[in-house]
Amino acid sequence: MHLAIYPLDPSPELVRALVDAGCQPVRVADGAAVAEMEPLDGWTLVVVELSGDAEVGLAVARRVRSEVSAPVLVVASPASVDALDGGEFDDFLVTPIDQAELAVRVSRLTIGAGTAAPDEVISFKDLSLNLATYQATVGSEPIDLTYMEYELLRFFATNAGRVWSREQLLNRVWGYDYFGGARTVDVHVRRLRAKLGEERSSWITTVRSVGYRFG
Repeated sequence: MHLAIYPLDPSPELVRALVDAGCQPVRVADGAAVAEMEPLDGWTLVVVELSGDAEVGLAVARRVRSEVSAPVLVVASPASVDALDGGEFDDFLVTPIDQAELAVRVSRLTIGAGTAAPDEVISFKDLSLNLATYQATVGSEPIDLTYMEYELLRFFATNAGRVWSREQLLNRVWGYDYFGGARTVDVHVRRLRAKLGEERSSWITTVRSVGYRFG
């Protein structure tokens, strides 16, 4: 698979993990280079590693999502996780890199589900999720969700009222669990609340010492 990786000097661990996952990473200097160097059949995935100033890397991810159709995977250090809340990307991975975890993320982003019936729609109050087109609307207004944000919201909406631990959410939504994974869930919940808006953010309730409830 054709894969763009930023920056030009990504960590050797990341490059090695991508190659082991069957990727052919091409190093790019910035967001413009991602668009200019795109193969005729398009990029399969764009990986942005946050090194140094995290905001610079997130700016690259934002430009890529506006100009290229490929999904964006951000790789961040534990110290950079808090900066992810306002970023635009499809999924993220926290270092140190686990080979199995990276392979699952790449597979999820490049294959996707897409097997739902064309007319299947999940509704909760004024939220509507089209399972065939991966479109989401709230109060008839579309909301821009990443693939994993959509998957998490879909799971919440189909299991309203029940409390789920972070570990259960990782297993049910992401399909695996790993050490330190709770931060993945927390970041996605914060981003979902922000996109649902102030009036609807309370749909996702934090249950202290347990996890989250929707509805």
